[in-house]
Amino acid sequence: MLAETSLSIWGWGGLGAVLFLITFGPFAIFYLAFYILCFTGGCFAVTLLFGKTNSEKHLEKCEHSFLPATQPGIHKTLEELKQESRQIKIDRRLTGASIIDEPLQQVIQFALRDYIQYWYYTLSDDESFLLEIRQTVQNALVQFSTRSKEVDWQPYFTTRLVDDFATHLRVFRKAQERMTEKDDQKLKDEPEELLESFFEAEVEMERKICRDLVCTSTRDEEGFLRDLCEVLLYLLLPPGDFHNKNMRYFVREILARGILLPLINQLSDPDYINQYVIWMIHDSSCNYEAFMNILKLSDKVGELEAVKDKAVEELQFLRSLDTAGDDINVIKNQINSLLFVKKICDTRIQRLQSGKEVDTLKLVANFGKLCIIPLEHILVHNIALQFFMDYMQQKGGQADLFFWLTVEGYRVTAQQQLEVLQNWQKDGKKQTNQTKGLLKAAALGVYEQYLSEKASPRVQADESLVERLAEKLKNEDPTPEIFDDIQRKVYDMMLRDERFYPSFRQHPLYVRMLAELDMLKEPSFRGSDDGDGESFNGSPTGSINLSLDDLSNASSDESMQLHAFISDTGVCNDHGKTYALYAITVFRKNPDGSEDTWKTYRRYSDFHDFHMRLTEQFENLTSILKLPGKKTFNNMDKDFLEKRKKDLNAYIQLLLNPEMMKAYAPLALYLCDFLENKAYNKGKGDFARKMDTFVNPLRNSMRNVSNAVKAIPDSLAEGMTKVSDNMGKMSEKLGQDLKQSIFKVPPLIQKSDIDPEHCRVSAQLDDNVDDNIPLRVMLLLMDEVFDLKERNQWLRRNIKNLLQQLIRATYGDTINRKIVDHVDLMTSPEQVADHVKHFRDAFWPNGILAETPPRRDKPIRMRTRVAAKTNLLGIMPDELKHIIGADTTRKGILRVFEMFQHNQLNRRLVYVFIEGFLETLFPQYKFPELFIKLHSRSERMEKYSQKLKTSQVPSLQKR
Repeated sequence: MLAETSLSIWGWGGLGAVLFLITFGPFAIFYLAFYILCFTGGCFAVTLLFGKTNSEKHLEKCEHSFLPATQPGIHKTLEELKQESRQIKIDRRLTGASIIDEPLQQVIQFALRDYIQYWYYTLSDDESFLLEIRQTVQNALVQFSTRSKEVDWQPYFTTRLVDDFATHLRVFRKAQERMTEKDDQKLKDEPEELLESFFEAEVEMERKICRDLVCTSTRDEEGFLRDLCEVLLYLLLPPGDFHNKNMRYFVREILARGILLPLINQLSDPDYINQYVIWMIHDSSCNYEAFMNILKLSDKVGELEAVKDKAVEELQFLRSLDTAGDDINVIKNQINSLLFVKKICDTRIQRLQSGKEVDTLKLVANFGKLCIIPLEHILVHNIALQFFMDYMQQKGGQADLFFWLTVEGYRVTAQQQLEVLQNWQKDGKKQTNQTKGLLKAAALGVYEQYLSEKASPRVQADESLVERLAEKLKNEDPTPEIFDDIQRKVYDMMLRDERFYPSFRQHPLYVRMLAELDMLKEPSFRGSDDGDGESFNGSPTGSINLSLDDLSNASSDESMQLHAFISDTGVCNDHGKTYALYAITVFRKNPDGSEDTWKTYRRYSDFHDFHMRLTEQFENLTSILKLPGKKTFNNMDKDFLEKRKKDLNAYIQLLLNPEMMKAYAPLALYLCDFLENKAYNKGKGDFARKMDTFVNPLRNSMRNVSNAVKAIPDSLAEGMTKVSDNMGKMSEKLGQDLKQSIFKVPPLIQKSDIDPEHCRVSAQLDDNVDDNIPLRVMLLLMDEVFDLKERNQWLRRNIKNLLQQLIRATYGDTINRKIVDHVDLMTSPEQVADHVKHFRDAFWPNGILAETPPRRDKPIRMRTRVAAKTNLLGIMPDELKHIIGADTTRKGILRVFEMFQHNQLNRRLVYVFIEGFLETLFPQYKFPELFIKLHSRSERMEKYSQKLKTSQVPSLQKR
C-alpha cells in the first residue's frame, strides 16, 4: 500500500515536472530558484528595517526620559502660530497724489501677479514673501517720488534733453559722411557698416564712453540693466531691504527684464516710431506734393515696391466696381492718380536697379531748362544772396557785393535816425549835432573801408564819383542817399560784368540756389496744369493789360452794385492732385434795376494770382490787402478750410467796399474779371507765383536786405525802440551799433578753436547768444538738423535774427514764462498720471499681460515708412523753407527720419536719455563716472584709449 502511494506521488510529481519543463522550457528551473532567492532576501530586508525603526524609537524614549517635561504653553503657542498667518499692513500712498497712486498700484499688482505669483504659489501658500516684495517696491517708489519733487526739471527739458538729441544727430551725420566717402557701393548700403561708423564717431565725440555693447549685444544689455537697477535699489531702498539678497534680486529682475527691457525694445523699434509719428501728425492731411517728393527721392526699392503693390491692388478694386452717373468721373480720377503713382514707382525702381542714379542737380544743370532769377531779387533774398555771396568770393568780387550791402544798411540806418531826429526837434529836444556827427562818422567809415586809397580790397568805381563823394563828406551833412550814385554803378557792374552775374547763372552754385528755392524742374517730370513761365522779370506773363481807353470807359456808375461771398467749399481731385475749390456767389444790381446772380469757382492759386495782379497794378494796396498765407500742412482739413474761407471772404469784402472802389476806380474791372462765371485765366505762371511766395515775404517783412544787414543782436533797430527814454545812452549805443552793423558785416566769422566735429553740441553754445531759452534751443536744433554750421556765416546770423523776431513777435517777453509753464504742465500730477495709465494700458490691456505683437509684414512696414516721411515733410511750413531753403529742409527732415530707422541707434538714444535723466535726478552722486565704468568693456573704447596714449607720448618726449 505504501509502495503504491509513493509510486503515485513520484508519478504525479514526474508528470508535473515534465509538464512544467514542456510548458516553461528548460531554463524555468533557474528562474524558479532566482524567484525563491529574491523572496527570501526581501523577507530579510523587511525584518531588518522593522527592527531598526523600533530600535530608534526605543533609543529616543530613553533619551527623553533624562530631560525635563515640556511646558504645555509652548505647544499651545506653536499651534496658534501655525493657525494664524502674520498680517503686514501696507500704506498704499506712494506719491502724495491719489490720481497717480491708483494706476501705479495697479501696475505693481499686475507686475507681481504676472512675474512672481504664477510660479511662487506652486512652491508655497505663504503670502508674507509677496507682501514683503510689494512693500520693497513701494518704498523705492516713495523715495523716487520724493526725489523727483526736489529736482528742477526745466534745465533738463530745455537744455540737456535737446543737447543729447542734437549730439546723437551729429554723430549720425558724421557716420553718414564717412559712409559716403567709401568707394565700395555695396559697403555703403550695409547697415553693419553704418553701425561701425556711428560708434567710431561716438568714441571720438564722447572720448570716455562708447555704448556699442549695450546696443548690439543682448547679453551685455541685460547685464547693464541689472547693474543699473541694483544701483537704483541701493539709492532708493532702506539698508535692511537692500541687504536682503533674495528680495533685492527679485525686484531687480522684475525692473530690468520685466519692465525696462520690454519698454526699451518698444521705444527703439523703427516701425513703432514710424507709427507714432503718423499718430502724432494724424490731424494733418496727406500732402500730395510731399508724397510725390518722397517717392522721387526714395532710395529704398522696398518702399517703392510696397507703394506700387498697394496702388495695383487699389486699381484692381476700382476697376471691379460697377458704377454709373457722377461716380464714374470720380473713379476715373482716382484710377488716373493711381496709375501716375505706379508710373513714378516703376521709373524710380528701374533707375535704382540699373545703377544709373545720378545727382538731381547735375541732371538738371545738364539737361533741364533753368529758371532765370533777376539780380535785384537775388540781392533781397536771404537764401539766394548766400549762394551769390559764395560765388562772388570765389571770383574776387566780394568787395563790390559787400559795399552794396553795407550801403543798404547805412541808408536804412540813416533814414531811421533822421526820422527820430525830426521827432526830437518837434518835441523841442536837441543834440542834433551829436547825432549828425555819428552819421557822418559812419559814412566816412564806409568810404574809408571800400573807396579810399587805403581800402583793401578797393571797390573799382569812377574816380570822379569817388572824388565828388569825398567832397560831399567833407563839406556837407550826410544824407541817406549820399552813396546812391556809386552804389548804382556797382550794381550795374555786377549785373553786366561777365565775371559776375552772367557767369553765376551758368555755375553749379546757381543750380543749388534754385534747388533751395524749390524752382528746379526734373527733365523727366515737366509740366504743370497752371502753365509755367520759364522766366520772371517782375511783370506777369499774361496779365490784364488795360489801355487808357479801357480805363476811361470803365463802368464807374455808382448805381451798379456788386456783392459777392464764398458760399461753399469743396475738395477736388484732378489727375492725382487734391485741391480746395471755393464757390463764390455773386450778386450784381444793374443800373436799370435788374439783378443778376451766378456762381463762380476759384482755387486758392487763383486768389494768389489775382492778388499779385492787384498789388502790382496798385502798389498802395500792398499794405492794405493781406491774402491768407499758403500752408503745406493741414490744407485739406475741414477746420483749416473753414478758417481760410472766412479769411478769403474778408479779403473779398475789403475789395468790394464802396470806399475802396472809389479810391481805386480801375479796381472794378479786375474784380469783374475775377468774379465772372468763366474759367479764370491766370496771368502769372506757376514759377511767377513761386517767386512771389519766396520774394514777397522777405520784401514785406524786411523791405530789403539792408534791414537784415543791420539786424544783428543788440542792433540799432532794437535800440531805436528805447531811444526816447535816454538820449545820452542812445547816442553812445548808436556809435557802437553803427560800427557793428556796418564795419563787421562783410567778413565771415572765423571758426572756433574747438573742432565742432569732435565735441558735444552744448559745448559750442555761444556765450553771447541771447539768454532766451527757446532761441538757444531752436538754434541748437536747426544747426544740427539742417547742418547750418557749414553754411555762410552771414546767412546763419540772419537765420538767428529771423528766429529771434519770430519768437518775440509771437510770444514777446513772456516766452520764458511759457516754457516754464509748459515744463510744469509736463511734470504735473495730471500728466504723470496719464503717462502711468498709458504705460499700464500698453503692457496690461484690460488687466491682462500683453503678448508680444507679431512682427508686421515687410510691405506694411515699408508703406508706414513712406507715410511717416510724407507726414514729416508735409508739416514743414513754407516759412521755414523761406529761411533756410527747400532743399536743405528736405535733406534735414529726411536725415532725422533715417536716423530713427536703425534699432541699435535708437537704443543708444534711449540709453542716453536714461543716463541724462538719472544724472539730473541724482546730481549728488557720481553717475557720470558710474556710466563710464559700466561701458568700459567696449573694445572700441580700449582701442581709442590706446590711441590717445600713443599720440601723447611724442608730445611728452618733446617737452
